[in-house]
Amino acid sequence: MDCNPWRENPRLGPLATVFKPHHVTIGVGAPTFEDVVAVARHNAPVQLAPEALTAIEQTRAVIDALAVDSTPHYGVSTGFGALATRHIPTDKRIQLQRSLIRSHAAGSGPEVDREVVRALMFLRLSTLATGRTGVRPETATAYARMLSDNLTPVVHEYGSLGCSGDLAPLAHCALALIGEGPVRDAEGNLTTVSDAVTLHEKEGLALINGTDGMLGMLVLAIHDLRCLLTTADITAAMSVEGLLGTDRVFAADLHALRPQDGQQASAANIRALLAGSPIVASHRGPEDTRVQDAYSLRCAPQVAGAARDTLAHATHVAQRELASAIDNPVVTEDGRVESNGNFHGAPIAYVLDFLAIAAADVASMAERRTDRFLDVARSHGLPAFLADDPGVDSGYMIAQYTQAALVSEMKRLAVPASVDSIPSSAMQEDHVSMGWSAARKLRTAVDALAQVLAIELLTAARGIQLRVPLAPSPATGAVIDALNIQPGPDRFLAPEIAAATDFVKSGGARSAAEAITGELA
Repeated sequence: MDCNPWRENPRLGPLATVFKPHHVTIGVGAPTFEDVVAVARHNAPVQLAPEALTAIEQTRAVIDALAVDSTPHYGVSTGFGALATRHIPTDKRIQLQRSLIRSHAAGSGPEVDREVVRALMFLRLSTLATGRTGVRPETATAYARMLSDNLTPVVHEYGSLGCSGDLAPLAHCALALIGEGPVRDAEGNLTTVSDAVTLHEKEGLALINGTDGMLGMLVLAIHDLRCLLTTADITAAMSVEGLLGTDRVFAADLHALRPQDGQQASAANIRALLAGSPIVASHRGPEDTRVQDAYSLRCAPQVAGAARDTLAHATHVAQRELASAIDNPVVTEDGRVESNGNFHGAPIAYVLDFLAIAAADVASMAERRTDRFLDVARSHGLPAFLADDPGVDSGYMIAQYTQAALVSEMKRLAVPASVDSIPSSAMQEDHVSMGWSAARKLRTAVDALAQVLAIELLTAARGIQLRVPLAPSPATGAVIDALNIQPGPDRFLAPEIAAATDFVKSGGARSAAEAITGELA
């Protein structure tokens, strides 16, 4: 873990597509995944569309009318949560909003990664832009300015239970907006916002009642897993080659017998990657006495495919959440101000946990393929541990230890957070989603999956090199060439693993393969 989240962090660096910074315009509709990534990872500035400012103005007029009403209205003229029964007089309402933000900015622990903070800020601003929250235009505009000026509030790892939204993380952002909370500038220096905002009725609640932190982490994880699951097909294909496996089990008609979308896409990828492989062709036919390969080779599309289907489901959930206006109370289109429970993070928390399970299983299968390369009883003629001079050299023996440690960690991270509700707020909030915790787990799991695949990539590439004079397929050969590892005696292996991990994270393996195959699923 990089202790300084403001330095470029290869552990959590961007995967696949690199976006050029551009203005992201926030309207009343749903932002795209690409918008979230551009703002979170590539510092794209933001601006509110005219129709968003109009919607904000119209809804603010409703709140202003309620503020002078003699009837108490939650969040406008009352306390909050278990204290909602107290009516707050007009002269104390600015203090009410300020006190709300101060008290709820109660996070603890290490600073949250910059990209997560920017993602949650962008998504909260997107909800403000729907016109359903009741903030003033100047408050929303000031929030957008923080993002555009690369001022990122200091948010801490612990504090959100994922119900009533990500309260503490969002409160730290709101505290920065009112000039009291620390922010980091583009260089990582601590400072404060110079043009602070004074919050009026309802605005404090509108700034903190959202699922934006867990949703932001979900969107970033989906973006990364799209690349990693394709990379898992690449490393599986390379392992099939290096271990002299058969390609017959990936035939389209076999997978049509079980019409799971992800499985069929993964099998199609592996067929494309193995096309024209002299290694595979060398043992195809009656001279190959093996009836079938081990599950880690034969069932690769079934496991990676199930992960793809899980990812597709998570994507649908995220897309619906991106189109949501999460606040409590919320201003309806006909002007009512209603309390609701839409801030509960269960829909997001479930798929965050589900993706951690899928990532762990893909990693587990990749580790099993790696281990087969290192065992002379199962590698079909390769030297022990793929060593140059076994006994003198240890080859990839300890690389597999590292991979196994990562997989074991991922299995622990696959234990669901969303079933671990714990009551809060004097039993007013007696069931919570723990979505923020599920999201933090998933971020660690996604990073671990990239490392696991990188080690399989190194191992499979070395195994294929040792099959000379047999050659790999054009696609897997292109990946090996781009990876650029040289065979030979033992050397300092950690830098090679780090370089392979960066290669995987950057989408290098996928790009090299697709230069031959065309776009993979």
